[in-house]
Amino acid sequence: MLSLSQITHKYMFDNVVEDISLNVAKGEVVSLVGPSGCGKTTLLAICAGLIDPSEGKIKNEFDCTSMVFQEDRLLPWRKAWQNIAMGLKARGVGRFKQHTHADKIAQRLRLTPDDLEKYPDELSGGMRQRVAIGRALAISPDLLLLDEPFSALDIGLRRELQDLVMEQIHNNDLTAVFITHDLLEAVRISSRILVFKPEPGRIIREIKIDIPFEERTDSFVYQRVGQLLEEDDVRTAFDLMNEEHAL
Repeated sequence: MLSLSQITHKYMFDNVVEDISLNVAKGEVVSLVGPSGCGKTTLLAICAGLIDPSEGKIKNEFDCTSMVFQEDRLLPWRKAWQNIAMGLKARGVGRFKQHTHADKIAQRLRLTPDDLEKYPDELSGGMRQRVAIGRALAISPDLLLLDEPFSALDIGLRRELQDLVMEQIHNNDLTAVFITHDLLEAVRISSRILVFKPEPGRIIREIKIDIPFEERTDSFVYQRVGQLLEEDDVRTAFDLMNEEHAL
């Protein structure tokens, strides 16, 4: 289990997130949804151990945690397979095993052997993000943290990568925490959705989605989103997001 207890984090004199308590159990897919500036990325970085909170406690009982960022963050001087195998190299795995394992991961993510021999600037945005996802999966994590990994992609590719990532999560019994601005995406992939409000960032609503992922038709997703947007706290959070986009 990943457990956060009364987490508060400050930048300068302002609380970015305040008094957040949260448990993520094995096998859950939890999405954090809310407008920019409500501390979602800060909270995910705290979960990853990249930031120590100003106050509160975090306990991560998972054996291995990996993270996928909004930007692919690939090393431009390394080929795609070498980027996928970065974590394996850091663990002292030999070059042959690195390449073999990277190839297996790439096949799951619909990357070809030719793609693996290319450098990042030779790949499309979607392919680079597949490589970034492959890099996170290559170390066999049991907790996967994802910071808007599909936001820069067009809608067709976004849906394809959602399916691929969810397939890996379910096939490998992973636990995942997603950040997303897209309520449709959150309803489609999550077992639980946490709605955030800013100034300071805090959880104002928890939503459980009990229907199995494979049964979530487009009709179900759109209907559920419509129902949620009729609720005052959810609508308020998304009105704030719409105001941001209008500026």
